[in-house]
Amino acid sequence: MEVTVGMLYPGFGAEDDYPYMEELLGRGVSLPLVHTSVGVDAHEVQALLDLGKSERLLEGAESLRATLPDAVMWACTSGSFVFGWDGAHQQAFEVQEALGVPVSSTSLAFVDAARALGLERVAVAATYPEDVSRHFATLLGHGGIEVTQLVSHDIPTAALAGELDQAGVLDLARSNDSPAAQAILIPDTALHSARWINELEDVLGKPVLTANQVTVWQGLRLAGALRPCEALGLLFRQTAGVPAGA
Repeated sequence: MEVTVGMLYPGFGAEDDYPYMEELLGRGVSLPLVHTSVGVDAHEVQALLDLGKSERLLEGAESLRATLPDAVMWACTSGSFVFGWDGAHQQAFEVQEALGVPVSSTSLAFVDAARALGLERVAVAATYPEDVSRHFATLLGHGGIEVTQLVSHDIPTAALAGELDQAGVLDLARSNDSPAAQAILIPDTALHSARWINELEDVLGKPVLTANQVTVWQGLRLAGALRPCEALGLLFRQTAGVPAGA
């Protein structure tokens, strides 16, 4: 089955995770990416509200139209969760109305991925300052996912998050290996992660959900084309049969 999942990706950071995952997923999967506009690159609530405003998303959606996507993802965690549960759904709805295909966002994908794995308690290792990170914890809670521990690393911009290498991402994950948590969640689509998910899970001994991973997973799921992939963690190995809406 051939499937196209369009990605609305703000600015630049770890966008190269997407062609890498496209290659891993194999023939028939296309993940075209459009860079949406950015005002100020800052992990600050007001800047993130500006980053995720309707005009930016809808402008990007028009650029994706020519790819004839089967589904579209707002590939941004902080630029969706700062709008809250209802606001994040409204973002997706507006793009869906414009393009006529299923749409979701990275924040909502984290909730659906956790539910698909049967997770109830998670730890969050975030790149953001604490006041921003708490918005993510609130959204997860609204989705029925308890955050047992939240660690914020106060990285001020997406660009700087994108500079973390394999060792840096591993240290980030280790920073919040809460014994009470069933999994570790690492938000921020500016953070490289796709190449190291299995290693992260091996080191931590539990599922690890990362922003770019869950974004692609959700897009394929919405398009009805979710497929297993050994290289992309427990999420892709165990949930290929989980339908959208489950």
